[in-house]
Amino acid sequence: MFQNHNPRALTPQQYGFMRCCLRVVSFLLLLMLSGASGLNAQSAILKLPDASQHARSSQRIGLTDITVDYHRPLVRGRKIFGGLQAYGKVWRAGANENTIFEVTDSVTINGQALPQGRYGLHMIPGENSWIVIFSKNSTAWGSFTYDQAEDELRVTVTPQSIENHQILSYEFEDVTPNSVLVTMRWERVAVPFKVEVDTPELTAQSLREQLRGRPQFEWSPWMEAANYLLDHKLNTQEALQWAERSIQNEDRFENEITKSRALEALGRVQDAEAARAKAIQMGTQLQIQSFARGLQAQGQQEEALKLFSANIKKDPSSWIAHNESARIAVAKSDFDTAIQQMKLALASAPDALKDPHADLLRRLQNHEDINK
Repeated sequence: MFQNHNPRALTPQQYGFMRCCLRVVSFLLLLMLSGASGLNAQSAILKLPDASQHARSSQRIGLTDITVDYHRPLVRGRKIFGGLQAYGKVWRAGANENTIFEVTDSVTINGQALPQGRYGLHMIPGENSWIVIFSKNSTAWGSFTYDQAEDELRVTVTPQSIENHQILSYEFEDVTPNSVLVTMRWERVAVPFKVEVDTPELTAQSLREQLRGRPQFEWSPWMEAANYLLDHKLNTQEALQWAERSIQNEDRFENEITKSRALEALGRVQDAEAARAKAIQMGTQLQIQSFARGLQAQGQQEEALKLFSANIKKDPSSWIAHNESARIAVAKSDFDTAIQQMKLALASAPDALKDPHADLLRRLQNHEDINK
């Protein structure tokens, strides 16, 4: 309607209307570029369902939370990679606004360091390799304003061929205490990258902070923290200090045992034996057996057997002593002695424990290792 007029001759009302039309056209182009199926798929004003629905996937590794926040487009019969999404071009790794990758601690991605933070996740598809990009800009719309200068990290990964995956997804697989495989799946392509976390060291750092709060006034937190350091072969001297802090708060069988462990790890054998002897003197026979069984569950068989041997001396005729004698015999593959001792334990065990002891006896008669 303006083709026969010089824009300088337009009235203010006509010029305003023309600018409004241009904004509408720009918005429609944006909808087309973002893969919307029609005008009623999105609105600049109204809240309507997204054609590509929002999703949020999370996984905790140790104390570290890993999250992918994204929108899920459908294939809808289209050729996606090498078609709708050209090879070699930056892609938003989802739909609509930025796909966001967030980690609450520093991690490594395929062995390369990525600091704690919130990142815009982009990808560059290729026929034989893909580039996964972690951008410091996580608030953009898609990849339209992507700037390589804002990259925090790029990693090259090898795509995998899969059966048709109709809706885009991010999945957490092969979870371990220290790592997880994050895989984007869409159409016939899977793009995996490995996230690794230094869980023991991050946990040690967290414990140092936690022990500055209310837990510092209790005996148990110091002991538990010391045991964590010892179990993961971290700072042994610090573990000893934490065990001693636990003892200062309340001297108990449990924290004296932890102190003994720390001293032994430091090569102070005589001091370790003295701490263990003090612990055994303080603990009840049932308390010591329960603690030693916990050590067995953690795979610390040798230390548990030492405690069994010392604990038997407290009362050699108790059901606890016979139970422990059976366990010591099994560790030596002496099943005849183990069966004999377990029969004695069964005969004198409390009524509530007779069935478990009968089961242990059955297992011994089948030559099973009851220490596992």
